[in-house]
Amino acid sequence: MSRKRLNVSMENLPTAEQFESELKRIRYRKDFSRILKSTISSLLVVAAIAVLISMLLLPILRVTGSSMTPTMQNDELVVCSKRSNFKAGDIVAFYYNNKILLKRVIGTAGDVIDIKEDGTVFLNGEELDEPYVNEKSLGTCDIELPYQVPDNRIFVMGDHRSVSVDSRSTTVGCIADEYVIGKVIFRLWPWKSIGTV
Repeated sequence: MSRKRLNVSMENLPTAEQFESELKRIRYRKDFSRILKSTISSLLVVAAIAVLISMLLLPILRVTGSSMTPTMQNDELVVCSKRSNFKAGDIVAFYYNNKILLKRVIGTAGDVIDIKEDGTVFLNGEELDEPYVNEKSLGTCDIELPYQVPDNRIFVMGDHRSVSVDSRSTTVGCIADEYVIGKVIFRLWPWKSIGTV
């Protein structure tokens, strides 16, 4: 009886090849699981770094509205560079009433801005060359001209002068440095327009 039991249990034992095959399968599953966890961890770290870079150094923004046409169109994606030394002609992104607006810098602290009835802009007594403007317009302007830009502020205007509400209006005024996100440097979308701004 005990010999029969021994024969039955010996028949159920795996062969050396089966044993090795099972060990390989277990090792493979452990390695696969380890590699998968490592890959997911790496991807999460890369994603977190990308989000931090995007938020802190190079914010990506979507253009809304038509105040910057023809330079920028509605639904374009642009990249900003976090910096604070702006000059006339730069396009900047800034916070205004819980929104992000994009406008062009016309003057910085101490500059004197004057705008004629036909929409011609003068910076410190010299007419600005504005090839980015299709149609000059005085637009919504209720500030007293000529206007001197206060300290730590920038004077901005949209490229579509007749519809843009900007520093010409006392409701927006000059933009304080702390509200400026950065300078628009690159267009990401649409593909046909990708490149520097």
